[in-house]
Amino acid sequence: VCNHPYGMIEGVIIAHLLTSLRSDTKIMANVGLKMFKEIDDYFIFANPLKPQVAINNSAIKQCFRHIKHEGLLVIFPAGRVSFYHSDKQRITDGDWNRLAVKIATKTATPILPVFISGTNSKLFHRMGRIYYRFRLLMLAREMLKLQQHHISLKTNNLIQPKQLKQFGDIEKMNDFVRLQCYLNDENYFRPWQTSSFRDIIPPANSSVIIAELSHLPSKQHLLDFKSFSVYYGYQHQIPVCVQEIARLREITFRKLNEGSGESCDTDKFDATYMHLFIFDHKEEEIIGAYRIGQTDLLQKNGGVSQLYLSQMFHFQAKFINQQQPCLEMGRSFIVEAHQNSFHGLLLLWKGIGAFVGQNPRYRTLYGTVSLSKLYDPRSVALMNEVMVTTGSGVKAKARFDGQLHPEVKDFINAEPLELSQLSALVMGIEQDNKDIPVLLKQYHKLGAKFHCTGIDLNFNHTPGLLLSVDLPSAPDKLLTLYLGNDKNKYLNYGK
Repeated sequence: VCNHPYGMIEGVIIAHLLTSLRSDTKIMANVGLKMFKEIDDYFIFANPLKPQVAINNSAIKQCFRHIKHEGLLVIFPAGRVSFYHSDKQRITDGDWNRLAVKIATKTATPILPVFISGTNSKLFHRMGRIYYRFRLLMLAREMLKLQQHHISLKTNNLIQPKQLKQFGDIEKMNDFVRLQCYLNDENYFRPWQTSSFRDIIPPANSSVIIAELSHLPSKQHLLDFKSFSVYYGYQHQIPVCVQEIARLREITFRKLNEGSGESCDTDKFDATYMHLFIFDHKEEEIIGAYRIGQTDLLQKNGGVSQLYLSQMFHFQAKFINQQQPCLEMGRSFIVEAHQNSFHGLLLLWKGIGAFVGQNPRYRTLYGTVSLSKLYDPRSVALMNEVMVTTGSGVKAKARFDGQLHPEVKDFINAEPLELSQLSALVMGIEQDNKDIPVLLKQYHKLGAKFHCTGIDLNFNHTPGLLLSVDLPSAPDKLLTLYLGNDKNKYLNYGK
């Protein structure tokens, strides 16, 4: 499926490009293109201006038959050239016909949205605003003017039927496909800033780590699962463990195009924050960690400046971390070898549950989910647009200024998106079909509020989505999973 910016030449371009690759290409096009006898065999002709005429019924049947025979079908769902919309204040396609989506859903066929750049002349659109039929009269003139014109075609991923189903009815599916087409407009793409990296420090001696762990108070040994144990500690207690955590953080984050760029990911906050981590006794290695700031303790000495995230955000007096004891969650990672196993993230969260069970004054978690620069900037802009609710007493110091095509705003304003629908949009953009971050889904399940997105200038200019979770209000099932026998005591704290 393609947008229809010119009215005639794009059908010829598509025919030229695709038939050189696949001889089974058919293009559903305006009957007016019958003038191009050389490529007549590649077209299925219809009359979009007269929906009830017999040629259209025949064309629809041909389209279904062609797809059922594994052919490649091209449809311009607008059916007519893009034009100026006074309500939108821009030139764009009219409403898309739902035929492509109906074919895709009934035949379980994927759709490839292709965006075609450019538009017709200003005169064309001015005349069209006077009388719409002037556009039809001027199409041949406009096509002849394009002989030395550069036109680009841009696409991303096939949209699979299971992605379409996230949108329920045919109309919403159709709007989703249209949006995926316009998301390919390169005028709304800004590449990420790149950085240089130093060599990683050598790994720590595992025997020294084990010795440090053996000297931790028993309450800081939070839980065990098979060969894994979850601990928490402070740098003055476990300096070599913290050094190893910083080394592993840098290795893990670099694979996501994040990280500090230094030989290990450390800063002054490592000395004052608590480190909650998983140690694998069988392999004698750390496999994951969280860095957690206890805001009531940190702000006793220096106020808000003692919080890492004060480097990214202006926290106003009404923001939650200025109102009550909170846990600032950050720098979470699971080493690559364990990222596809169920126990990594679960053990970290059970460790968090055990810690708040010991320290029930902490009712709120807040922090950022890093939106890796392995994501396309448009995906990050979508996550920001869909997830964030502004006006909660915090502003980013370095704002994320991702651009989105105006069609996105129209799509989102029509009806709020569910997380599964946001996933479908992101997977349509990402070349490797990756979904939104697992940690973002995790926080969403806990009932998180998403406040704003800022750029972490100390972390390879990585965007971070700031959120907060009122833990006692989280779903009971998750509280039971993470807090276990401490759940009721935690929920009843202060009552």
